[in-house]
Amino acid sequence: MADPLKGKKRGLFVGRFNPIHLGHVEAIKRILKEVDELIIVVGSAQHSHEIDHPFTAGERITMLRLALEEVGIDPSIYMIIPVPDVDAHTTWVSLVIAHTPRFDKVYSNEALTRRLFKEAGFPVESIPLYKREIYSATEVRRRMLEGEDWKELVPRSVAEYIESIDGVGRLKDLTKSDKPSQGSNPRIR
Repeated sequence: MADPLKGKKRGLFVGRFNPIHLGHVEAIKRILKEVDELIIVVGSAQHSHEIDHPFTAGERITMLRLALEEVGIDPSIYMIIPVPDVDAHTTWVSLVIAHTPRFDKVYSNEALTRRLFKEAGFPVESIPLYKREIYSATEVRRRMLEGEDWKELVPRSVAEYIESIDGVGRLKDLTKSDKPSQGSNPRIR
């Protein structure tokens, strides 16, 4: 049987997407100008209901699909695959390879991800950041907690989805504790 992807380029993009924001969408659109197909890895897939990982892997996959549909990206040119973390960084790339189809190039700005894939022999390319000072999941979560406008940072469909699952309420609940206050607000990474 002939390889249906022979001669086509497939990229890999890793993120936690907690939640997906407009910077992620711009990065995906840019990568798709360079590759024929994109594997989007939802990293830290085993984490949820934590301040810096408030959403489940399934919720993050749903948000990705909604966001990409909203901007008109054909679902036949990307796949979304959840991959959990491992305790030993040196085995993580092997885990990604085991969970995904073959890929030709990795797109990442995260230093550890870049280093691990380079050491494994993959070409790695940085992605120009799109208004990074405001488009970050950390900033989205901070605004959610502070009652500021977070919806302007995410696709409309993602904002609606987060509201439908009471994502802001969940995040706020995650900051509550029965431990005595240390005099400062919870920090978001």
